[in-house]
Amino acid sequence: MDPGITVVGSGQASAPPDVLRMSLAVAYRAGDVATAVAEVAERTDAVTAALRAEGVDTSAIRTTEVEVSQHYREPGRPQTYGAAHLLTVTSRDLLGFGRLLNVAVEAAGNSLDLHAIRFDVDDKTALLTEARALAFRQARQKAKELAELGGRSLGAVTGISETYGHHGFHEQALGAKAGFESEIHITPGDTKLEVSLEVHFTWS
Repeated sequence: MDPGITVVGSGQASAPPDVLRMSLAVAYRAGDVATAVAEVAERTDAVTAALRAEGVDTSAIRTTEVEVSQHYREPGRPQTYGAAHLLTVTSRDLLGFGRLLNVAVEAAGNSLDLHAIRFDVDDKTALLTEARALAFRQARQKAKELAELGGRSLGAVTGISETYGHHGFHEQALGAKAGFESEIHITPGDTKLEVSLEVHFTWS
């Protein structure tokens, strides 16, 4: 790389969330694989149908993983097998979590696990643009200060690399096996996105 200076700048942008994502798992354990898989399939179909009846679009219910496993057997106990179907459910109804969870629990009973919920911004384009501008501004200011300390002047930008991450999703893991007597009420908070830019400047 050309002689010069490399600095890292970061910028954050936030916005109110517009989608709610739920990570659900339908699981069942049986004495043989076929029964475990069949039960999971039947209960997953019931959960999907119940969510669709509540207005969730079919395209907003996605499979993220399917598992089939053999469980550890203690001496003298019969062998058991487990199956699980993991789903991600996306809803525009940010306050409808409790209602959707209730119908899923009613459909699958104790076979349902809630792994996590999170609020998100579906289209992050504007957030990325804002965060990048702030990150580059910070990087340039930092490079300028360091250059002045060294008695140099900044030249052209010859390299930029980017990383970014999400913050403030209010993600929370919950267990659904205990059952729910009433709706759980949740409060969405802003979604934050942070961009880091590594910028290389030459000397002028």
